[in-house]
Amino acid sequence: MTLAVDVAGKTDVGCVRANNEDNFGYDARYGIFVVCDGMGGQAAGEVASKIGVDVLLNYFREAAQSGDYPQVGTAFEGVSAQGQALASAIQLANHTIHEASQKNAGTAGMGSTLVAALVQDNALCIAHVGDSRIYLLRQGTIQQLTQDHSLVMEQLRRGYITREEAERSTNQHIILRALGTEEEVQPDIEDLVALAGDVLLMTSDGLTKYVRDQEILQMVGQSESLEMACDALIQTARRRGGDDNITCLLLKIVERPWYKKIAQRWFSGGPPWQNSI
Repeated sequence: MTLAVDVAGKTDVGCVRANNEDNFGYDARYGIFVVCDGMGGQAAGEVASKIGVDVLLNYFREAAQSGDYPQVGTAFEGVSAQGQALASAIQLANHTIHEASQKNAGTAGMGSTLVAALVQDNALCIAHVGDSRIYLLRQGTIQQLTQDHSLVMEQLRRGYITREEAERSTNQHIILRALGTEEEVQPDIEDLVALAGDVLLMTSDGLTKYVRDQEILQMVGQSESLEMACDALIQTARRRGGDDNITCLLLKIVERPWYKKIAQRWFSGGPPWQNSI
């Protein structure tokens, strides 16, 4: 048996915003999954988040076809080849967004948060910039794998405020790192091991500000499908205020006969992962 990924995703404008600045995308052929939450006013946030998703997906599609995963920006030490490729794709997205923001007054200063996962059999690499999150649901437990790059969470980590004060803070919108706002960005990259039965939740803060960790665990566990779990999570956030866009992407690691995985890649037009990654 080999491990594969079942996936479902959904995004919702919420109850207050006029437009949706969240974007998500994935290409299971190459094991890349991305959620971005844009910012910048008017339509600029939508532009930034779409660029972020598109650049990451295209990086891995083109690299898998050519067998070359070019290094972009700073080389990361202590991470796998997959981690370095993910870091390169994120730095390329940062450069692309920043460059685009310089060319048009309407998109000046735009940016986006990002969470990304790269899955190859049981090798899992995650990355993030900003306050979108990745959670791991495993054997009846839930763990937040990312640490928000936000002012409030930094104050909490340093002990300046309590968790209750953090949840009530009016500074929750202040992000310390984002794609595109500076010429360079430092994503957090981590290599992990995936197990059959694991579920990853990748989400924007429009969900996590309204739905607590244990509620996420319960709703995902009780849902009959990943699609139904996405609906339950988003509808809960909407009922509780929904003052931001809401996006969730759910990945479930499943056992699948090796020949079915090869057939799936063949008929979807994508080759298996290259050994160079």
